[in-house]
Amino acid sequence: MNLAALALRAIPGAFILNSGLGKIGMPAEVSAGMQEFAATGMPLVKQIPADKFGTVLGFAETAVAASLLLPFVPNRIAGLALTGFGSGLLSLYFGNDGNTESDNIRPTEAGLPLAKDSWLVAMGLALLAGVNDKEK
Repeated sequence: MNLAALALRAIPGAFILNSGLGKIGMPAEVSAGMQEFAATGMPLVKQIPADKFGTVLGFAETAVAASLLLPFVPNRIAGLALTGFGSGLLSLYFGNDGNTESDNIRPTEAGLPLAKDSWLVAMGLALLAGVNDKEK
């Protein structure tokens, strides 16, 4: 794995792993609140039992992180996982009116924490577009 791929994979992978592990086994009321927020961008998540949503999300985040952190997973597979994950987070950004200015693109103060997830999509796309899986 070259240095570019290592940077694109290890840094978000460690961050996402920490986030995912922190959600596994969360209290039911916290899980339900997180589900309500997630449903603003992805209404299908309401089909998951509210008390289990945090744990399901935590395992999903851990799987994305594993695809990034395990060196035998090809860059394009890891990039696909990261792009999908980041795109899901951006659906929350664009799904809530208070997150963007009147142009529906630039973030408001409230939307800034979610707008930064565009970087995850960019990193995923870089991995998909051809950061080599083999050393040169």
